[in-house]
Amino acid sequence: MCGRYAASTHPDRLIEIFDVDEVPDGLPAVGPEGLAEWSRPRWNIAPTDMVPAVLERAREQVDVRLLTGLRWGLVPSWSKTPNAGARMINARLETVDTKPAFRKAFASRRCLLPADGYYEWQAVSRRGRSYKQPYFIVPAQGLMVMAGIYEFWRDQTGGDWLVTCAIITTQAADDLGTIHDRMPVQVTRQDWDAWLDPGLNDTSAAKGLLHTPDPGEMLVRPVSTLVNRVGNDGPELVAAVELE
Repeated sequence: MCGRYAASTHPDRLIEIFDVDEVPDGLPAVGPEGLAEWSRPRWNIAPTDMVPAVLERAREQVDVRLLTGLRWGLVPSWSKTPNAGARMINARLETVDTKPAFRKAFASRRCLLPADGYYEWQAVSRRGRSYKQPYFIVPAQGLMVMAGIYEFWRDQTGGDWLVTCAIITTQAADDLGTIHDRMPVQVTRQDWDAWLDPGLNDTSAAKGLLHTPDPGEMLVRPVSTLVNRVGNDGPELVAAVELE
């Protein structure tokens, strides 16, 4: 499972990395104080937050690559209310192409979710005290690019569209499975174009583009329990701490 993560790369840098054509929100290229919620550097992203995402949409027979904000927690187009989104933050790789909530999005609405890394918790007992110790899991090098899907939803009154997303997860690699049995799958640079292609409707081919990190590809470090509180934010949350 991935229930909390960090993403601090400036949108100008994301535009360069992913060769983005357009930023629909018209972000100013200034400091964090002038950026939209989803594009500010954040170290404690939680479900229902707006998150940065890269996706492609067909426009006049041309695919346009966008950098935009999506709400984390997928709401199926057929849902009567948006409330289910808070629970559907992850889509299991094993069933993403068959589960009714995710299969249409996986077939044609795939996205990339850039991140610094993600958090997991492990129950521990020390000195007679039981609590959950947070760990930050980060790539040994480079940006973490998680595989995601997105969906459009609008209520029956015809209000504004809500665009939401979910992170695809799989069985954790051996060196990470001791902390949690699930982990996000990723998309490597050479497969970004194919993964984002809205014309790729072959779900088997899409699954073949996904990358499960090999042992040693991701690093794990214990971090402060400050991250346990959603309201806390800042780079100190991802700093390594020494365990008792």
